[in-house]
Amino acid sequence: MRQLRLSVELALGVIAQGKLNYEQAVELLQATRRCALELFPGKERAFDLIIQPRFRRLMNELYRVQ
Repeated sequence: MRQLRLSVELALGVIAQGKLNYEQAVELLQATRRCALELFPGKERAFDLIIQPRFRRLMNELYRVQ
């Protein structure tokens, strides 16, 4: 659980710096999702409901996408 939290916070921090373009941010989100599913196989829905909205809010704010 700690490893997942660390990877999510790190990815959010990198995106929040604003140095990545939108496509790179999406790739980082996807890599974080893969990492989460390696740690917790079969928990795709949990990631989509709990963690992905945090990424979506940040990316909407930074990149002004819906």
